[in-house]
Amino acid sequence: MSTRLATGGRLLNKGKPLQFTFNGKRLRGFEGDTLASALLANDQVLVGRSFKYHRPRGIVASGAEEPNGLVNLGEDGTFEPNQRVTTTELFEGLAAESQNHWPSLEFDVGAINTTLSRFLPAGFYYKMFIHPRPLWKHVYEPFIRQSAGLGRAPKVPDADTYEHFHFFCDVMVIGGGVAGLQAAKAAAVTGAKVLLVEQTAQWGGRAPVDGGTVDGKPVDNFVDEMIADLEAMPNVTLRKRLMGAGVYDHGYVLGYEQLRDHAPESSGPRHRLWRVRAGHVVTATGAIERPLSFAGNDIPGVMLASAMRDYVVNYGVSAGDRTVVVTNNDDAYLTAFALVNAGLRVPVILDARVLATDSPAMAEAKALGIRVMMGHGVAKVQGGKRVTGVGICSQAGEGAMLEELACDAVAMSGGWSPVVHLWSHCGGKLVWDEAQAHFRPDVDKAPTGAAGEAFVSPAGAAAGDLRLADVLRSADQAGKAAAEAVGFKHTRAQAPVGETPEEAPMMPVWLMPQGAGAALRSKAWLDYQNDVKVSDVQLAAQEGFESVEHAKRYTTLGMATDQGKLSNINGLATLAGALGSNIPDVGTTTFRPPYTPISMGAIAGEARGAVFQPIHRTPMHDWHDANGAEWEPVGQWRRPYAYVREGESTHDAVMRETKNARENLGLLDASTLGKLIVKGPDAGRFLDMLYTNMMSTLKPGKCRYGLMCSENGFLIDDGVVARIDADTFLCHTTTGGAERIHQHMEEWLQTEWWDWKVWVANVTEQYAQVAVVGPNARKALEKLGGMDVSKEALGFMEWVDGELAGFKVRVYRISFSGELSYEIAVDAGQGQAFWDALMVVGHDLGVMPYGTEALHILRAEKGFIMIGDETDGTVIPQDLGLDWAISKKKDDYLGKRAQERTHMTDPERWKLVGLETLSGAVLPDGAYAVGEGVNANGQRTVIGRVTSSYHSPNLGKGIAMGLVLHGPDRMGEVLEFPGTEGATFKARIVDPVFYDKHGEKANV
Repeated sequence: MSTRLATGGRLLNKGKPLQFTFNGKRLRGFEGDTLASALLANDQVLVGRSFKYHRPRGIVASGAEEPNGLVNLGEDGTFEPNQRVTTTELFEGLAAESQNHWPSLEFDVGAINTTLSRFLPAGFYYKMFIHPRPLWKHVYEPFIRQSAGLGRAPKVPDADTYEHFHFFCDVMVIGGGVAGLQAAKAAAVTGAKVLLVEQTAQWGGRAPVDGGTVDGKPVDNFVDEMIADLEAMPNVTLRKRLMGAGVYDHGYVLGYEQLRDHAPESSGPRHRLWRVRAGHVVTATGAIERPLSFAGNDIPGVMLASAMRDYVVNYGVSAGDRTVVVTNNDDAYLTAFALVNAGLRVPVILDARVLATDSPAMAEAKALGIRVMMGHGVAKVQGGKRVTGVGICSQAGEGAMLEELACDAVAMSGGWSPVVHLWSHCGGKLVWDEAQAHFRPDVDKAPTGAAGEAFVSPAGAAAGDLRLADVLRSADQAGKAAAEAVGFKHTRAQAPVGETPEEAPMMPVWLMPQGAGAALRSKAWLDYQNDVKVSDVQLAAQEGFESVEHAKRYTTLGMATDQGKLSNINGLATLAGALGSNIPDVGTTTFRPPYTPISMGAIAGEARGAVFQPIHRTPMHDWHDANGAEWEPVGQWRRPYAYVREGESTHDAVMRETKNARENLGLLDASTLGKLIVKGPDAGRFLDMLYTNMMSTLKPGKCRYGLMCSENGFLIDDGVVARIDADTFLCHTTTGGAERIHQHMEEWLQTEWWDWKVWVANVTEQYAQVAVVGPNARKALEKLGGMDVSKEALGFMEWVDGELAGFKVRVYRISFSGELSYEIAVDAGQGQAFWDALMVVGHDLGVMPYGTEALHILRAEKGFIMIGDETDGTVIPQDLGLDWAISKKKDDYLGKRAQERTHMTDPERWKLVGLETLSGAVLPDGAYAVGEGVNANGQRTVIGRVTSSYHSPNLGKGIAMGLVLHGPDRMGEVLEFPGTEGATFKARIVDPVFYDKHGEKANV
């Protein structure tokens, strides 16, 4: 049985016992325990059930690679599924429940799948759930949905908070073992700013458990000295419980910090997502021990040798009283020594190798009285919900049992695989190391930056150096090289010298025994969580899935929550053997971030609830609210739809505001319009590519209307561009387009034109902007005083800086209403005061604020398009009659080639027209125009649709804009538009400009 030992437990505070529950059963542990060590200390060997066959599962590892020990943690607002027992630190009151079973962990009805396993091989669902087709909807799909997933989804909102954190450094070292510590110090002594992160709560990695000396002193002393030295350096930041989750382009690294999981009673955010920009990244992420593939290697009590060693040394926990060790390398002997030194029995070490002479580890084992059997292995493990014994066989044979041996635990070791995930995230290549039978980073093919320079370096075991001396030497070189890569000069200090006993070479063992028959192969597990066996991978190869990526998806190998950390190399080797290929020829699957799962809360950060999409308010928002504004959501902004007076309907308010803007003086809060500053020597060139017309020829002090298309040719935004100086432009966007267009610009700058000298800043919220509209607009500004706003001083489509009534302003002579209009920008903090001043001087001029609906009517009267109304993601400028805004002088712009495709130049595309109902009524917005005949589906032929429709108080009738087949060629023709409840509207095709066709009113 597994139990707590009287001795050992270097990480425990035995003076602080803790109470916790597992499946409602009250258990005890100590401060410093993980949930896994505490469960084992209480003889809770069975911790879960596998996904497919519901086989009993026990703890197999001691770190993030654990595939079996997944539990539901917490209750109500702190509930979280699929938490690893090996990485969950114990705390008082922890409540855990096992997953994937019914009605209980001990008795699971789903275990019947084990007896049906011969009918449920790899890929059975691809064949079974196709026929008969009628069963899919009513039988197969409900069954699959019921069976899918592990754990339970939370049912109440998360009670915790989360945050994001940005950090910049010269060198980031990921991994706090001896390699990470040495690399960090080697970089830090050069003066570089260093960030060192470790995903666990302890520094030193495996070294304090495995032993050895550094410069003649015990390795744990070396770890303590290194931490003290690094903490004393002001240019070094150390963080524990922070996982390096992913490495991306341009030195961008994602980190995941667990702040309160070990102390939920403390205050502050639970998790923190780090967004790090590092000049150079060192991956000192260590290595993971591989299991061996033999029949019954999934029975609870079978554990990685290194994990069993961890539990004995770190937590004072034994996995069993009698442990059989099975291995193909010398490292597993350290586990046997740790067990014997703790007073436990190791009846035999089964070593698959046959060596001419005993290695030092073998000799020491025999000296301790441990029986060593070379050339032997496990035929099968006996037991169900826990190990009861093993059958011993010759490794060279087919599994004939030579001896049965009673035991209650098995420690297995199949060698070590460097953790290459982070190295591979951003394109680092791997090379097969034949001697150590693992993939390691190919340092000649590292992830590279924009200029082709390597920006990631592996160190220690993550680089394939498994001996302590090699680990320290490799880490020292990596730290110095990283600092040098970012411009610092490294010192000539020598790397510390590590010493560990000599080891004999390991021997790759991908199946035990090597000639195992079908019965044994069908019980030898590769992926513990997804129930993938050796025989499944061999079947995939037999059925033609020769690509490793195809075999992965066919068998689900490596697709569980551990992402194949234990299973992938054994699976690749099995596939290679089945195909008669070499392992490097088969290759690896794709490593994708994050390294281990990240909570959804951490990804969201503070973006939840009211701040998920923060409501943007203009500086004049409170004034609008106090003066009857009815609000309309526009993007993330709230804009006044209309200012409704007492006793007035919303429609009446819109009509009043629209007429007043044409006849007197209207004020529009235009602060929401996007304002993007584009600056740099290549700014004009950049905007020429973004807009359909030329912007580089625009003179300072001038404005130009521009259209912006996607690379697919479709219209995505429009607005007025003002040139500020030779290198600076201010681009106005639609209200909902500021962030989107900013992102659009940055995407092209960062991915395609990264060497252009252009910078983009979103200054939308830095300014308040007011449109002063109507025949009395100029009079109002003249009453404010301070600058000349006459036609001669400030012509149409010009801008100028100046002062009005003491306010520093930028005045644009532009119009979206067709009236005499000025758009005036002031600092956001002055927005309300400037608005108040305009209301005062406009009192005798008939001033009246107007909202978005009046704005829409005014622009529709002038035939001006609105993004989102006249466009829907399928419309190009040519559809809207905007050919005049497409430059004939430049060779290219985004969307140009797309607009030359056959479909885009099809004469059958619908074109923009104006529409007037014969009765003067308002056409339903979005109504379709129907033609003669029916289409292939027997429906009436559709020949157009309404894009905008309003009642115009200035024209006294309904007006509309729409896209119609051959529209401009059908002027005067009457179309039918079916409405709701059997109504039909008839409308005449007219010019889309209903009011002041020649623009005389705007240019006075």
